[in-house]
Amino acid sequence: MMAKKVKTAAPRKPPAPKLPKVNAGELATLLDYLRYAVSCFQNADLVFAHGTTDPVSEAAFLIGEALRLRPDQFETFITARVTAAEGKTILDLVTARITTRKPAAYLVNKVYMRGLPFYVDERVIVPRSFIGELLETHFGGAEADGTSLIDDPLAVDSVLDLCTGSGCLAILASRHFPNAVIDAVDISKDALAVAAKNVADYDLGERLSLHRGDLFAPLSQRRYDLIITNPPYVDAEGMAGLPRECRAEPALAFDGGADGLDIIHRIIAEARDHLTAEGGLLCEVGRDRPQIEAAYPDLPLLWLDTEDSEGEVFWITARDLV
Repeated sequence: MMAKKVKTAAPRKPPAPKLPKVNAGELATLLDYLRYAVSCFQNADLVFAHGTTDPVSEAAFLIGEALRLRPDQFETFITARVTAAEGKTILDLVTARITTRKPAAYLVNKVYMRGLPFYVDERVIVPRSFIGELLETHFGGAEADGTSLIDDPLAVDSVLDLCTGSGCLAILASRHFPNAVIDAVDISKDALAVAAKNVADYDLGERLSLHRGDLFAPLSQRRYDLIITNPPYVDAEGMAGLPRECRAEPALAFDGGADGLDIIHRIIAEARDHLTAEGGLLCEVGRDRPQIEAAYPDLPLLWLDTEDSEGEVFWITARDLV
């Protein structure tokens, strides 16, 4: 006799957290909704790493988007009353953030970088690179404050953004280097579709070109004054432990191989062939600095800090890439 097949029950999903009931009139102002959202986010143990770094800024971001307020307008209206319809929109976003665990940027299809809004959706990683800040603090020219890595932003003629994703860094670079032609590369067709929307939104079609391919492959022999890149650099252990919010993003944008350095090795090996004589490479590597320094003990990498990071981005000139 054939043994009967025993159906195994599918693993049960944990029940969605219940939000505290809100009665009519209990929440009135933006500040009321902010406090309520923060409490809900903290009770749900959400992870914040997608444009905001804590429950307060995340709640303010979602409330501002629900009310069509720019981030710099939020405090101006903090004591303003919210209509019933607006309140429902806010509460629906708070509920969606908790029950889906999707990054807030996906819920409203927007993220801000250096004060500028960009379109994002599930086809791209939510941008949160430190390079945007570094372009402002370390590429201002010799007259800045002595920390600039270039003499004159106006003299930069060409910039390459590798692993561009939504195109945010390429667009920020186009604004910081107004005379430069920008190339941006990504291997993902879906990511480039999002980048194309952002390029169109900023009317940069004549200055910023998108290329589909594997790192430098679609660029032939072109050389650049500056290469910027925020490549995938998460190792296998990190990939296995990604929080739910990050698992909503494309794995391709995180996965850097067993030790996280697969793509970084290739960029370092090939960058010199695509830099001008006075050019340089600016590369974000997360927490992989120890492994990179061990792998390249003879490279004079300059590690740069930002307001929220220490040594997660390195700079190296073309002449030092040997």
